[in-house]
Amino acid sequence: MAIALSAGADSTALLLAARRRWAGEVVALHVNHGLQAAAAAFEDRAQQLARDLDVPLQVERLALTVASGESPEEVARQARYRALARMAGERGAAAVLLGHQADDQAETVMLALGRGAGLPGLAAMAPVFRRHGVHFGRPLLALRGQSLRQWLHDEGVAFAEDPSNADPSLTRNRIRQELMPAWERCFPAFRETVARTARHAAQAQALLEELARADLQATGEPPSIQALQGLSRPRQANALRCWIQAEAGRGPSTAQLETLLDMVQRCRTRGHDIRLKVAGGWIVRDGGRLRWTPPL
Repeated sequence: MAIALSAGADSTALLLAARRRWAGEVVALHVNHGLQAAAAAFEDRAQQLARDLDVPLQVERLALTVASGESPEEVARQARYRALARMAGERGAAAVLLGHQADDQAETVMLALGRGAGLPGLAAMAPVFRRHGVHFGRPLLALRGQSLRQWLHDEGVAFAEDPSNADPSLTRNRIRQELMPAWERCFPAFRETVARTARHAAQAQALLEELARADLQATGEPPSIQALQGLSRPRQANALRCWIQAEAGRGPSTAQLETLLDMVQRCRTRGHDIRLKVAGGWIVRDGGRLRWTPPL
């Protein structure tokens, strides 16, 4: 079993619990993004913790390049999953466990609401998922961060504090510092109810994905324009979103999808062209079908 160890409180608690549950069968994986001054201190804390607990530790240091317009946090997150999957494969680990907990889940839902996200955003973080050929799990989603910190304190186990958590310029920190206390005053059990909302959204999203797969089987992949036109606009949107996600690795924006739907609706003659920049590439008309072409 592999534990993604940042050396913060949550992943430290997870490693401690995993070591007690699977003594001698646990390996810790640490990814050093090198994006903040505290990165070296986090790696040092991870090394010390692994020695204290007598757990093997594998470290991968990344040299990330963030292009103009890209989010450094998103670039780091994607690179982290790739690195964790790669290290887990090298270690022969059956799965990688992540330290996300109940506060993280509530923050994720609130962040999605603030951005006007659809069901995938409201579904927040899945308890289990597969990425880059590796199974990941989040066993702490029902536990509060404060309870994990208290347990570490009681056990006398130190952890690293991320200085970026105090940065008020980060939206997630403002949610944690301002919105969550207000929600707790109004709804003391809001973490549990927000988590339930996320589960409902995940179930609904799973049904939409099933419908999308059925519609794409009928339209073909890449989808036939004429077959798409036979679907209602919401089903067109659902099918196209699923198809673009599979092709490009990320979905279209709401504005991109609405423009594409308008183009599909108007495409009634042989000479009607479709060309739209979506998800970093282009969706074009190829005969009677749509085609996504990646960026050059």
